[in-house]
Amino acid sequence: MYIGYGLVLLGSIFLFLGSLGIYRMPDVYNRLQAGTKATTLGAMSLILGVGFIEPEWLIKTLFIVIFIAIANPLSSHALARAAYRANLTPFMKKKMDAYKSEFHQEKKED
Repeated sequence: MYIGYGLVLLGSIFLFLGSLGIYRMPDVYNRLQAGTKATTLGAMSLILGVGFIEPEWLIKTLFIVIFIAIANPLSSHALARAAYRANLTPFMKKKMDAYKSEFHQEKKED
């Protein structure tokens, strides 16, 4: 039971830090990175903590955690790719685009 409360607290802290990262980061790519990493760990910890507090829900919460572990990175990748295709430029002091050559080669092959 105390493990569950600890996980809920840890998850709440990571969710708060993720929301703070989304607020403070300068562009969409940094916001995606800050939000995805922190909210994935935060949501997984919080939901798993609920599973430890309420043992009859543990199996359901494990399935939810597995779904989050798969869905969050995939959705963040899709959002980042859409932002790149919409020509949203990252906030950088130097201009560098390592993905541009790969993207243009992919378009030529299609």
